[in-house]
Amino acid sequence: MMPGGRMNPKQMKAMMKRMGIDQQDVPDVEEVIIKTRTKEIVIKDAAVTAVTVQGQKTYQIVGTPQERARKKEEMQEEGGIPAEDIKLVMDQTGCSAAEAKKALEEADGSPAEAILKVMSSRA
Repeated sequence: MMPGGRMNPKQMKAMMKRMGIDQQDVPDVEEVIIKTRTKEIVIKDAAVTAVTVQGQKTYQIVGTPQERARKKEEMQEEGGIPAEDIKLVMDQTGCSAAEAKKALEEADGSPAEAILKVMSSRA
């Protein structure tokens, strides 16, 4: 804020531009889904703003969240590792499902760490 009062939107936008901050609304958002290992947070009719600061893009989401349990078919029965994570590791590394699952278990469910683990073991 500027000393002595409020800043009008034009001034705010100009100041943000000088600081290298770009802010844009994301149009036509129907819903946003945040997936954790055990649940999904669904925000319908969300207002989403993309903010870029020094090349790093972040998203600001405004709306009313609803939580729901993850669907069984999305999760692997043994160990609770999501099938989509196993598929991601397989796609990125060309390994088998068993190798991907083992790497994910060793990486505490982190797909990025599992991918690095599989790739470094093949090098």
